Amino acid sequence: MNLIQFLDQNQNRRVGIVNTDGQTITSLAEATSIYDLALAAHRSGTSLVDVVSAQPGDETVSYDALIAEHRILLPLDHPDPAHCLVTGTGLTHLGSAQSRDAMHAKLQADTLTDSMKMFKLGLEGGKPAPGQIGVAPEWFYKGDGSCIVAPEAPIELPAFAEDGGEESEIVGLYVIGDHGEPLRVGFALGNEYSDHKLERQNYLYLAHSKLRQCSFGPELYVGELPDHIEGSARIVRHHEVIWASDWLSGEANMCHTIANLEHHHFKYANFRRPGDVHVHYFGAAVLSCLSGIVAEPGDVFEIAATLFGKPLRNSLVSGTEEKAPIYVRAL
Repeated sequence: MNLIQFLDQNQNRRVGIVNTDGQTITSLAEATSIYDLALAAHRSGTSLVDVVSAQPGDETVSYDALIAEHRILLPLDHPDPAHCLVTGTGLTHLGSAQSRDAMHAKLQADTLTDSMKMFKLGLEGGKPAPGQIGVAPEWFYKGDGSCIVAPEAPIELPAFAEDGGEESEIVGLYVIGDHGEPLRVGFALGNEYSDHKLERQNYLYLAHSKLRQCSFGPELYVGELPDHIEGSARIVRHHEVIWASDWLSGEANMCHTIANLEHHHFKYANFRRPGDVHVHYFGAAVLSCLSGIVAEPGDVFEIAATLFGKPLRNSLVSGTEEKAPIYVRAL
């Protein structure tokens, strides 16, 4: 089952089921939030699919009209963006490890970069036996819910940024239950988007490079993630594709299990605060910047995979703030 959130003609929030034709949406008459539906499933001891299936539908809506009229919302959000945490793990896919290592390549004959050491740890211990805990992955913080932009909405290139490039990833979407239980709502396509030129200067700039906007959606896939997922990514400039690549994900193409990545995020008690939403990026397999592409304002990032229905699209725009010092006033 794939779900979306959208605005109706009167700008009211709605939840919809994506029909099998992929072109129409059945809107739910009484639901306005997937967040509320997820908590209802948790509190009733049932599944999200069961809760959604029990909701009455009231109309069929054109999916393309929602997209054209920019009425698509994020497929999971929190009423208070400060209670949505956006994080991720890197070096989880073979392609991403090769890309990162190329960015930080200072290899000597008998020396691995820190990137490849981390990837090697994942290969050796990222898929533990059931009931065991595997090696911890790389981890990073992007921000709270205010850094997320909706599908079809623009992503900003800040004035202070060195560049802004796509990162095509699968995202895990979670809510925390009433007693601190991490609950996976589902998965979505994501553009983690970061500043690769800044990161390339020094690996210790990684944390800075991640403090950018991001996007995910438009659809929420409810269910277990298949072991093998094939997707595509491309950048369109002036209606022409300037870069395109296929990507692979799912545990068959990763050096960590999803369960291991989830454990090493939610093992921290402050990430198990009841009611919070978590958006967790699982790592990129391909990067356009490694092909020498420098994204420009006006470019459109497009990320797709059949499992997730419609592609995730965002255009790049220049930020509105000027590049100037930020002054702090002493009190």
